[in-house]
Amino acid sequence: MNNRKFGEAGEDLACRYLQKLGYEILERNVRYSRFCEIDIIAKDKNTVVFVEVKTRNTDGFGTPFEAVTKTKYANIKKGVYKYLSENKVKKYRIDVVGITLKPEIKIEHLKNI
Repeated sequence: MNNRKFGEAGEDLACRYLQKLGYEILERNVRYSRFCEIDIIAKDKNTVVFVEVKTRNTDGFGTPFEAVTKTKYANIKKGVYKYLSENKVKKYRIDVVGITLKPEIKIEHLKNI
């Protein structure tokens, strides 16, 4: 499986996980530049949630959360600010969903990073 398909599979898992929690998925893979793509834009009650999804086969080379570097976070924020400038949003937050596939599927969710 190539990296793109691997990432899409992780995003599909994250969407199903968020929907089970009651989130409404608004958009996926919204690109603002070659450096910034918001993986999932969802709504949790009255809050717009920008979700970065990181998927790892195993945690042998680090956890999914360790892949969200300062640079990655700065790029995510640029995309969030662009979205906010184009849409009327009163309340928002940025979350990260980390998925590890082996030895068993593990989904972790950090809210309001």
